[in-house]
Amino acid sequence: MMEYYQYFKAFHIIGFVSWFAGMFYLVRIFVYHTEADEKPEHLRQDWKTQFTQMSWRVYKIICNPAMMFTWTFGLLMLATNPAILNQNWIKVKLVLLVLLTGYHLYCKSIIKKQEQGLKTYSSFQFRLLNELPTLFLISIVLLAVVKDVLNFLYLFGGVMAFGFLLFLIAKAYKKSRNK
Repeated sequence: MMEYYQYFKAFHIIGFVSWFAGMFYLVRIFVYHTEADEKPEHLRQDWKTQFTQMSWRVYKIICNPAMMFTWTFGLLMLATNPAILNQNWIKVKLVLLVLLTGYHLYCKSIIKKQEQGLKTYSSFQFRLLNELPTLFLISIVLLAVVKDVLNFLYLFGGVMAFGFLLFLIAKAYKKSRNK
C-alpha cells in the first residue's frame, strides 16, 4: 500500500487546491449578492436569484467534491503511513482541517440565509470572511511543510499578523472605495 502514498498525496493536493479555489469564489459571490441590494429595484431580485444559483453550484459542484476528495486522500495517506499520527504537527493540521470544514458548512448556512432573503453580513464583512481561508491555507501549508509545532507557533503568530495586515488593507480599500 505504501507504493500508492505519493499518488494519494498528489490527489490530496489537487483536492485542497480545488477546495480553496471554490471557497474563495463562493464567498466572493456572497459579496456580489450583498451588493445587489445597491442595484436598481428592477434588477435587484434577478441578480440575487442569479447569485444564489451561482453559490449553490459552486458549493455543490466544486466545494463539496473537493472537500471530500481532500479528506479521502488525506485519510488514505494516514492509513498508508499511520506513523504520521505520532507526530504533533499532524494533530494540529487535523484540528485546522476540522475548523476549515466547519467554515465550509457555515458557508452553506449563509447560502440558505441569502436564499431566504435574510441579511447576513455587509459586503465589507464578507470581504473579511473571504480572507479566513487564506489564513487557513497559509497555516496548513506551513505546518505540513515545516512539521514542527514549536516553529509553527511562531509561524502562526506571523499568520495572525498577516491576517491583521489583510484587515487593515481591507479597511483602507473600503475607505478609498467610499470616497
